[in-house]
Order: sequence, then structure tokens, then C-alpha cells
Amino acid sequence: MNPLLSSTPEPVAESVVVAPERRAGRANLRQLIELRWLAVGGQLATVLVVHAGLDIALPWAEMLTLLGVLVAFNLFSIWRNRLTQPVSQIELCVALLVDVGVLTGQLYLAGGSDNPFIYLYLLQVAVASVLLRPAYLMAIVLSTLTGFVVLTQWHRPLLLDADAATTLSPTYLGGLLLCFLLNVGLLSVFIVRINRNLRQRDAELAELRQRAAEEVHIVRMGLLASGAAHELGTPLATLSVILGDWAHMAPFAAEPELREEIEEMQRQVLRCKAIVTGILMSAGEMRGEAPGLTRLQDFIDQLAAAWRRAHPNATLALRCEALPEVEIISDTALQQVVANLLDNAAEAAPSARLALVAACSDDGMLTLSVLDDGPGFDAVQLKHFGEPYRSSKGQPGRGMGLFLSVNVARTLGGRLEARNREEGGAAVTLTLPLASLLPRQSRTDA
Repeated sequence: MNPLLSSTPEPVAESVVVAPERRAGRANLRQLIELRWLAVGGQLATVLVVHAGLDIALPWAEMLTLLGVLVAFNLFSIWRNRLTQPVSQIELCVALLVDVGVLTGQLYLAGGSDNPFIYLYLLQVAVASVLLRPAYLMAIVLSTLTGFVVLTQWHRPLLLDADAATTLSPTYLGGLLLCFLLNVGLLSVFIVRINRNLRQRDAELAELRQRAAEEVHIVRMGLLASGAAHELGTPLATLSVILGDWAHMAPFAAEPELREEIEEMQRQVLRCKAIVTGILMSAGEMRGEAPGLTRLQDFIDQLAAAWRRAHPNATLALRCEALPEVEIISDTALQQVVANLLDNAAEAAPSARLALVAACSDDGMLTLSVLDDGPGFDAVQLKHFGEPYRSSKGQPGRGMGLFLSVNVARTLGGRLEARNREEGGAAVTLTLPLASLLPRQSRTDA
């Protein structure tokens, strides 16, 4: 098991994704129910006006029967919408197919393609374009086209008076069908693209909100870290003074083993003080000091050397490929990111060899890859890579290292990606523009 991330997804996160879609399905079915009531009222009024007011003979009994079927289906839809199960795309598609079928029956009884209300098919296509995914939308488009073509050949004639029935020439019917095809095609394509643009905008807004929430979280963590660093400074200084006194005391100086242990304790205290100093520098407590400059190759070498010193039992291979001879800012945050990635890889594969690969592409992108020969990531870990509190160590508050690393990479204009290697093991790659590490004068010259 790779300790970088948790191996089990959180049900709360899944519910956050599913809940809006469930609410949307119910809202869409409710909209169809309301539109269907309007359609029932409109068709009933049209049948009564045409049959009684305009004195045009209509099979009103059969048409009212179809309206009864539509009313019954709408009552069933109301009952269905009250159930706890989410409304699926298939159910919405079936509901629209029922509407298309009833409309086709009404048009068959009232002149078919001769009836000017045949363009109500376009309303069905427009509603389907808004509510359904492209695969289900095609089912509605095909059903309306099929209904239109069938009605041009088979229908009951519309009797405008007692003796004559309306007839249209084949040329007119062909043009009518072509016009209908163009309207259906353009309408569905336009609405689908508008919906796609709206979904893309919503996704971008959601990502921005997520980033804003993460930045607020990072600020809070920075304040906590800065406060903790201030509080730790005094006890560490006290321990350093006490250990220095012990090292010069005769009882301890006469015992080589005790003297070695005191020296090791002094080294660890100095390391803790260096870590605290780094936290304060990252939090902006020492802005008076100018950032250090170093060659890119030296920066990578120092990263690897410092990590080897801190982990004498681990094996780390360093490979540098086509690194330019440039001076960069010795960014402490970037150092911490790489060290954190190496720590995670060492914990994921304790007995495996690690490799740090640094390369620079022709377009000025610097990549730092940490490779290991461990078990790699599972699908859940890759899906939630870089999310906070996703550690598989089973300890509260863990899993923040990768979260912070992802945000540091983002701040530098780069990205952090994870994958499984074909030859086995895992690879975590930090990619960022080299220009983000260059001094300001060098960026201007470039």
C-alpha cells in the first residue's frame, strides 16, 4: 500500500458529486410535468376551437382519448417524482418519447404533415437538447424525424369543409421535410453547444472556488506553523545551551559513549532549529534577507545530498539530463516539495531504490521526477492525488504534504502529476517553467 494517499474514498465526497445530479433529475422531470400540463390544455383548447368554432370536422373522440393517455402518464410522472430514487436520463428520454408518440397520434388524426402544428416536433427537440445527453438526444431526434416522414405518407386527411380534403404536392412535402431537418439539426447542435459551454464555465468556477478554499486553508496552516515555530524557538535554544554545558562537564567528557550521544543530540537540535528557521522564512518572518542564488545543477545536487544525509539507510540515484547553465533562486519551498516527494517514495518502498531525475525541455519546462520500485498507486489514490487528508497511514491530520506540494507547484506555474510506471513502481513528476526560478533581471533579459 502506498502511504502517499488513502486507499478508500470518502462517502461524503462522492455524495457531494452525486447530490446535484439527483436534484437536477428531479427538477427536470418536474419541468416536463409542467410543460405536459400546458400541452394538454393547449391541445384541448385547439381541438375544441377547431371542431366547434371553425366547424372543421375532427375525430374529436379519438383525440380526446389520446389526451386522456397523456393526462394519465403525467399523473404517473408526478407519483414517480415523489419516490426517493434519482431520476435517470433514460426515464427522461422515455417521458419525451411518450410526448412525441402522443403528438404523432394527434397529427395522424388531423392531417399529418398538412397540419401546421407539425412543427411542435421542434419543441420536443429543443427540450431534449437541454435535458438529455447527446446519445439520448439522438433518440428523440430520430423519433421526430421518423414521425414526420411517416405522417407525410400515412395520415387522416384534414377536412376543411364537408367535401374537400387538403392535399400538398410532393415537391412541397420534400421542401417541408428538408426545412424540418435543417431546423432540427441546427437547433440541437446550437443548444448542445450552449449547454457544453455552460457546463465548462460551471466546472471552471467550481475549480476556482476549490482553489480559493485551498488557499484559505493554506493561509491558516501557515499561521499555525509560524506560531508553532515561534513557540519552539525558546525550548530548542534552551536544549542547545544545556547540551553545550553537558559536553564540557567532566563526568560526560570522560565517557566516550555519552559524549557521542550528546553530540548526536546537539546535531538533532541544530537540525530542528534549521527546520524552524525554514518555517519562519517561508512564513515571511525573515524577508530582510535577500534570496540566495545558485546554479541549477548545484541546486539539484544539494537537494539530493541533503536528503541522503537525512536518510543514510536509503539509496537515492540522481540523474540530470540536459540542464542549462543558469543561475536560479534557491527556493526553500521547492526544496521542501522535492524532499517531501522523496520522503513519501521512501515510505512507500522502504527497501527499493529511489531515483531523482531532473531534465529541462526545449520549451523551458523543468521536470523533477521521483521514481521508486514500490507497489505503485491504486486507482483510488491516483483519482484523489493531492487532496488534503488523504494519507493511508491511518493517522489524523496526515496527508497534507502532497496537498501543499500541489499548491506550491501551482504557485510556481507548474503542476504535480502521479502515474504508475510500466516497468513497475510509481513516478511523481513536478513540472514547472524554469523562468519562475530565474532572478527578475534574468527573466527580463529572456
